[in-house]
Amino acid sequence: MSSESAVVVDDVSKRFRLYSERNQSLKAALMRHGRARYEEFWAVREVSLEIKQGATYGLVGENGSGKSTLLKCIAKILRPDRGTIRTTGKLAALLELGSGFHPELSGRENVFLNGSILGLSKRELTSRFDEIVGFAGLEQFIDQPVKNYSSGMYVRLGFSVAINVDPDVLLVDEVLAVGDAVFQRRCQEKFSEFRRAGKTVVVVSHAMETVRTMCDEVAWLEHGRLLRTGRPDEVVDAYVDEGREDREVSSEQAESRWGSGEVRLSAVQLIGPAGQPTTHVRTGDPVTIRLHYLARKRIAQPVFGLAMESLEGVYVWAHNTRDAQWVPDAIEGTGSVDLTIDRLMLQPGTFDLTASVVTYDTTHAYDFLRRCLRFDVDHGTPRESGGLVALGGRWGFSPPTVLVVAATETTDGTS
Repeated sequence: MSSESAVVVDDVSKRFRLYSERNQSLKAALMRHGRARYEEFWAVREVSLEIKQGATYGLVGENGSGKSTLLKCIAKILRPDRGTIRTTGKLAALLELGSGFHPELSGRENVFLNGSILGLSKRELTSRFDEIVGFAGLEQFIDQPVKNYSSGMYVRLGFSVAINVDPDVLLVDEVLAVGDAVFQRRCQEKFSEFRRAGKTVVVVSHAMETVRTMCDEVAWLEHGRLLRTGRPDEVVDAYVDEGREDREVSSEQAESRWGSGEVRLSAVQLIGPAGQPTTHVRTGDPVTIRLHYLARKRIAQPVFGLAMESLEGVYVWAHNTRDAQWVPDAIEGTGSVDLTIDRLMLQPGTFDLTASVVTYDTTHAYDFLRRCLRFDVDHGTPRESGGLVALGGRWGFSPPTVLVVAATETTDGTS
């Protein structure tokens, strides 16, 4: 273990027994010769990694991939069946909401109980008590039994106790998304203070943007095995791209639909760079959105429109053929209308399309399909840091400004 390492995990494996039948009575035990039926499940298999002192290290992976088990092994809550784990300095762990709290005791009593478990003396806890309660924002409720606390209040108090132990290594399991915006900002500030003080943080989280921006290095676990380690942007991007679901390549059912029906949108498709319908594209790809229609009679000057929302419902974009000054004189029968986009400047994420065909004055809908096509955008070019859209900007230094000072002649003839 090098002097610069806070945690070294060396070929660690951890298994559990999954019982299909348990001995519920002495008779059952005798019938089975004392043996209950079980299968061995390896939650962690042959994992090796090294976490440097002062680093913020992220563990990502699907549920059941072994992240929390590995964190509990590092915290010495679980003992590995194989391999070794070596740590440097004082450890503090926040692995479950309110772990170590007694529900019948007040918040004040639990601060002293939990703090003593983590190694603080009564004098140290007394001196830090106001800071602990203030960070959690629970001054008004600190003398109430914690069984009456909400889950957010639980985790705020537990987190506040853990970080005020002043550990060298802090282990955090999926609690960063709990709490209001003010508490999350306090956590981010505290992590920044930790990093400046040379502390080490190991965090398990499904909040990929938090992992991407907060961590110095990330490990990706899959089915208990270490799949990849590296820079946060590379590992998180690969993990997110791997997790994209296969979707239908054309719209069959919209979330909602209305209109008088003289024109019907029979399909909405996203055409990718290969010229085929798809639901997976990349930032910067050339794409075409194709609207197939059926006009039951001659319709003069119809207006086709599209709108886009993020999965969270944020209104991202909209456009129609009237605003583009491209309105057909009339349509009848079957046909299709294309919107060609030379470069799709969306950041990675999932988006929903809404499509419509309306009258020229846009006051009457022939057909309106709400959220009729969902598609995913993966990382492409340009690769930017966050948000909904990619702007494709370029960083650079501005030319230096040269100050020219005009010389003036003084009264004594010098300049």
